[in-house]
Amino acid sequence: MARISLKDVKKSYGNAHVIKGVDIEIEDGEFCVFVGPSGCGKSTLLRMIAGLEDISSGLLDIGGVRVNDLPPKDRGVAMVFQSYAIFPHMTVRENVAFGLTISGASKEEKEAKVAEAARILQMEHLLDRRPSQLSGGQRQRVAIGRAIVRKPKVFLFDEPLSNLDAALRMDMRMEIGKLHQQLGATMIYVTHDQVEAMTLADKIVVLRAGRIEQVGSPLDLYRDPDNRFVAGFIGSPAMNFLKGNAGAGAEVSVPGLASSFRPGLKAPASGDVVVGVRPQHITLDPSGATHRVELSEQLGGVSYVYLQSESGERLIVEAREGVPVPVEGRIGISYDASKAMLFNAKTEARLR
Repeated sequence: MARISLKDVKKSYGNAHVIKGVDIEIEDGEFCVFVGPSGCGKSTLLRMIAGLEDISSGLLDIGGVRVNDLPPKDRGVAMVFQSYAIFPHMTVRENVAFGLTISGASKEEKEAKVAEAARILQMEHLLDRRPSQLSGGQRQRVAIGRAIVRKPKVFLFDEPLSNLDAALRMDMRMEIGKLHQQLGATMIYVTHDQVEAMTLADKIVVLRAGRIEQVGSPLDLYRDPDNRFVAGFIGSPAMNFLKGNAGAGAEVSVPGLASSFRPGLKAPASGDVVVGVRPQHITLDPSGATHRVELSEQLGGVSYVYLQSESGERLIVEAREGVPVPVEGRIGISYDASKAMLFNAKTEARLR
């Protein structure tokens, strides 16, 4: 079993508190993604699980064993770093087998495990090449293969695709997803790219400034965020946020717009609120003139139109084919109030 449990885990460097009390349960065989902006502590948290950073306080269990004081080699984990960290003077075969060589494995064992890793990663034809003869994606496969041969309880990935171009990122994302299906191993993956998080994860942990904002499945976080930060971070393009004012009942007004929210939606009796609307739930109105068109990105079947309101708010609209968009000038919008979300303007908490 490779269930991972973190209880009130903290990390400080002197007076700098980086991880501020994290509680997470990661089930055996689960693919868990730590996601958040740069500096939120996600890589530090991963390194603490790996044993590369000490835990200032709290408890960390892997497979039912307390590992706070265990060295990395005894934790049953294997880590794939952002940099490939493969040896240029060795062949792919030698790089993949390096950990086994250090541990004193027999020639037969090394050959068998390297062959199995090469088969899983479809790189049998690369075994006799050197890193200089490989593409970026192939080098990352070598790094993953080196982790596979160790047969760890847990795979740890620290932004492994950030050095690849867009096409290779997509290909390797698929490869890592298939690898998880094949091995059924527990995997923890760190990224700042929420598209990677949404496509790979069974469970997403959203971090901000060393604290957990929300934990849940990708669709749960997308459909039911707890606060404005999560709503704005999960989803691509990001959710739009408009200043609004709550009046009597559930009536919420937005500059240039007015809409009644669905029955049962909690709203303050009166005062400022923030209305969150995803780009696909906004409709362009060519007859209106409430927003200035800043940019229109034509992507074929869909376009992303960047607008600015009279009050200076910027928003993104997803427009389908057939909607005329002026290159410059002004246009109106409307939105589906039943799909909108309401947030407290001060605390950023979701109003349900």
